[in-house]
Amino acid sequence: MQELHDAPLAPLTTFRLGGPATRLVTATTDAEVIDVVREADADGTPLLVIGGGSNLVIGDKGFAGTALVVATKGFELDGTALELAAGEVWTEAVARTVEAGLAGIECLAGIPGSAGATPIQNVGAYGQEVSSTITEVIAYDRQAGETVVIPNGDCAFSYRHSRFKADPERYVVLRVRFRLEDAEGLSAPIKYAETARALGVEPGDRVPLASARETVLKLRSGKGMVLDPEDHDTWSAGSFFTNPILTDEQFAAFHARACEHLGEGVQPPAYPAGEGHTKTSAAWLIDKAGFTKGYGTGPARISTKHTLALTNRGGATTEDLLGLAREVVEGVRETFGITLVNEPVTVGVSL
Repeated sequence: MQELHDAPLAPLTTFRLGGPATRLVTATTDAEVIDVVREADADGTPLLVIGGGSNLVIGDKGFAGTALVVATKGFELDGTALELAAGEVWTEAVARTVEAGLAGIECLAGIPGSAGATPIQNVGAYGQEVSSTITEVIAYDRQAGETVVIPNGDCAFSYRHSRFKADPERYVVLRVRFRLEDAEGLSAPIKYAETARALGVEPGDRVPLASARETVLKLRSGKGMVLDPEDHDTWSAGSFFTNPILTDEQFAAFHARACEHLGEGVQPPAYPAGEGHTKTSAAWLIDKAGFTKGYGTGPARISTKHTLALTNRGGATTEDLLGLAREVVEGVRETFGITLVNEPVTVGVSL
């Protein structure tokens, strides 16, 4: 276990933004993680848990407390059962499951961050979500003061949400268990239309696992969603806003405003999101509200590859980033009557 004081946090985030932590501890075992959490709770010290730093916006003043980097390792495969330590690099874990011929998370390739973060956000992309393969989450329950095993049905998974996100001060994820599928080297059925088109197949078809993974990586890379230190479009948190889910009444009002703004006959993106609800595209809203690729003149700008990503072009501050985010939120609200919600976790700041 390593301990530093007045340590910079910006290098631990994909945005490369944020001030220092009073104390920074890197834990490499579950026991060390628990010890640090217990110590902070006993002392009443604020605690910030950091995984891959890919979903984190830290204020310029930093964090007055203990920042805990979870750097645990563990990849255990038993048939189709997979257990990952929270600190495992997610992209590497996905690659290893594909090499093992197991389907279920291959379309989640290229998502930055750690395995322990995936259930918190119910990470998803290109037609897959981790909630469909997670069987259990092992976590330290700070309220009970003990390690607990939480089955999938008790995780309250929904779109980019879970019980862990709903109560962020209570649980520290230690390990995540998955049940994958042995489909004889083939992927899970392809659900996402863009992926199917890129693969030249129909939605519902299966393809070789490696082809599915490689195609998703190419699609993500084309949008600046695969980390590359030389590409400032990847100095981001990926999608900065979640796709809005609207009631039928809200969607009708939105559709009317879209027609008023863009002309009669416009058809905004619409995807089923449960009875009486429709999901639309945050990227579409941002673009049609006038915030196109590359928007901005300062060191924080919209990605040149994807309107849903806000980026640090180098030399930005967190306030630069938040200023841009607020401008986008206000513009979309004024144009379409929809308030976008940020996906990354904010520390010491808010929109």
